[in-house]
Order: sequence, then C-alpha cells, then structure tokens
Amino acid sequence: MTQQKDLKRLVRARMQKTGESYTAARLQLTKKNESTRDLAKVAGMSDASVSRKTGRGWAEWVRMLDAAGAATKPHREIAEYVSSLGVPSWWTQMVTVGYERIRGLRDRGQRRGGGYQATKSRTFNVPVARLFGAFTGVKLCSRFLPKGVKLLSMTAYKRVRLGWPDDTQAVVGFLAKSPTKSIAAVQHEKLPDRSAADAMKKTWGECFDRLGDLLA
Repeated sequence: MTQQKDLKRLVRARMQKTGESYTAARLQLTKKNESTRDLAKVAGMSDASVSRKTGRGWAEWVRMLDAAGAATKPHREIAEYVSSLGVPSWWTQMVTVGYERIRGLRDRGQRRGGGYQATKSRTFNVPVARLFGAFTGVKLCSRFLPKGVKLLSMTAYKRVRLGWPDDTQAVVGFLAKSPTKSIAAVQHEKLPDRSAADAMKKTWGECFDRLGDLLA
C-alpha cells in the first residue's frame, strides 16, 4: 500500500511538471523502473510459462502492448487484442492481467474497477469431464465447498459460475492437460479488500484439498 501511495505521489508530481494525463505519467514512470524490476514477479506468472504457452515472454508482451496503446485501454479491449494474436483463451486473461499489474493499472488481486478478486488453480489427476462433474453434482459439491454455495450457470466442460452466501461469486474454468489430467482455476470476484481476497484464496486452497481427496 505504501508503494502504491508513493507511486501516486510521483505520478501527480510528473503531471504538474509535464502536463501529461495521469495514465501517461504513470506509464512513463513505470517504464523507467522496468530494467530493475522482475516483470514475472509483478505479473504473477513465470516468464518461462508465458513464453511456452503464448510464444512471447513478458518483456516482449509489454513492448507489444505498449505499442498498441494498451496502457490507456480498458481490460476488455486489451484482452481482445491479445486474443487476436492467437493466444489461447486460457492464457488471454493471464497476459492481460499480468500486463495491467506491470503497468500499475491494478494491484495483485485487484480488479481494474477497484474491487478485489482471489485466484487459485489446481491440477487434478482426473479427466476434465470428471472434474467438471464434481462442480455440477450437488451431492459432491456439498462435500468440498462451503455450505450455501449455489450453481448459477455453466458451460459444459469449460466453466461454472458459483454464488456464495456472502453475495460474492466465483467463476471456475476447466482445462484438459491430458486424457487423465485437468486443471480447475477459480476467479472469486466482488471481494471488498485485499485481506478478504487473501482469506478467500486460502479458502479455495482448502476446497481444492478436499476435492483432491474425494477424487483420489
């Protein structure tokens, strides 16, 4: 939080000096610090993983997105641009969110609009159809998810949206790694602050632990 306040102070000082907009001034300041920053750490995903799955590392993604004016665009437009370059849908959001973190457009766990979210993923040694079924079967859900969680919508074998008793929602996406391995990745939305996001991430870790035991 202190680092964010310091950045805002520096941005406002540059705005007064140069007449730039807030976004333009922030972009120039974060560019200056790039050579000394670990882009992968800020983005939240290793450079090797991003490069392997998208064909580009973080430094190249930052150069490309900067050139496309992404730092001044809303999240959806950045994601659409990344997708248009042939990036699989699973990785489009990862690249977009990582870029937004690098450029200071959002904090870890924070949405562009200011609210917070928690993310968590886990690989399970079961086919994607069985993993998807675990989240859509009422009896099984009750054994690893908290009481009161409801299934709001689903897209077969791709994603489900869950409603929680506290009026927050979680989207769980599914990806087949092989015929016998699959990933569940959750994005829990509408959380009020960073501490709530951290707590929810821990909760999802515990849910995945229970699910893993059930599927074993």
